[in-house]
Amino acid sequence: MTMLKSKLQEDLTAAIRERDELRSSTLRLTLAAITTEEVAGKSARELSDAEVQKVIAREAKKRREAADAFAKGGRAEQAEREKAEGEVLAAYLPEPLSDDELEEIVAAAVAEAVGSGAEGPRAIGQVMKIVNPKVAGRAEGGRVAAAVKKLLAEH
Repeated sequence: MTMLKSKLQEDLTAAIRERDELRSSTLRLTLAAITTEEVAGKSARELSDAEVQKVIAREAKKRREAADAFAKGGRAEQAEREKAEGEVLAAYLPEPLSDDELEEIVAAAVAEAVGSGAEGPRAIGQVMKIVNPKVAGRAEGGRVAAAVKKLLAEH
């Protein structure tokens, strides 16, 4: 079992002992999503810490989107619950990049891609290939793509 998955298991056990319903249900759902990911495909496999982190990030994103949907639908109580679940999951994710840090990484990637002759729509793809490994798990794809498009427009 990976370090991150075993930490989730330990924290789930602690949350159950403390009768922390929010944390225990959130961790249960997350562990279920990890297990589902492990058995998906032709054969079962164990996920690496990076893959577990991707699953946690995906679950956190679902919570944010659900919170927005509930807030727009006038269901403030449900929205608060989803936000709280998202905060529980955020504790297991790396610190997100600030806008300045993201822009710095993207600017370096844009300079590299443009320097190698990339132009137009192909440049976006090349820059994303350079940026994605550097920001993996620390910035959402939409946010990264927006920064790339903005900086490419300035070039």
